[in-house]
Amino acid sequence: MTGAAQWARGGMSIGSVLDLLRPDFPDITISKIRFLESEGLIRPERTPSGYRRFSVADYERLRFVLTAQRDQYLPLKVIKEQLEAIDSGAATLGVREARARAHSHHSAAEAGQSLSGAARADTDDASPAPPRRLGVVPGEITPDELRVEGGVRLTRADLLDKAGIDDKFLDDLLRAGLIVPGAGGFFESDAVTLAHAAKSMAEFGLEARHLRAFKLAADREAALVAQIAAPIAKSRDADARARAEETVRELAALSLNLHAALVKAAVRAALGN
Repeated sequence: MTGAAQWARGGMSIGSVLDLLRPDFPDITISKIRFLESEGLIRPERTPSGYRRFSVADYERLRFVLTAQRDQYLPLKVIKEQLEAIDSGAATLGVREARARAHSHHSAAEAGQSLSGAARADTDDASPAPPRRLGVVPGEITPDELRVEGGVRLTRADLLDKAGIDDKFLDDLLRAGLIVPGAGGFFESDAVTLAHAAKSMAEFGLEARHLRAFKLAADREAALVAQIAAPIAKSRDADARARAEETVRELAALSLNLHAALVKAAVRAALGN
């Protein structure tokens, strides 16, 4: 029996939904689906005998959750907030359209109906939410901005005060390796910028452990830059070290600008712009 036929007869079983999802999500399991239900992200109906029956909307919602986890590495708390915003009509137009574009063709093929049209109709009925105030993001990074300023050492109390964070949040950043104290337990001034940025991202539901991916990416980029600059530093020229440091700053600035451009392009593609 096809998916459309099963939905017409009152919904699909969890096994049938699993078969539909596996081509795109090979690691999906029945236990995973049950876990997402226990977390309140999906709410399939139950038959009198207790079996789950998934509607078209349940299937689309499940695809949305799995895609957000796989492609955007979002924690379940953030995904659940996005779903609640969509359900209440508070989601922005771009989010709703992206959701419809990403998933309507799957359920339409199975159920023989266009979910993208339903999503647009739903959007028309909802009042758009006021735009969220965005953080200030600087333009291109220059090598001079990456010049190391020595002599500034902050105590733990200084860092907490300047970054506006509490002890627990700082401990989380330390455990994740995002901030590393120097000799004597003091912190560099960059730790304030890092802690403040992490705090702002926490407002979106991203915890310190989720930011570990940024640290690993930064370490890889730094290692690549150092690999290029190392031969310059080892040369016998009197100004070898100065030239190596200048090379590091220039490459680091270029890598940051490249990273920003790549993220911008990826976000634009994800939103279908």
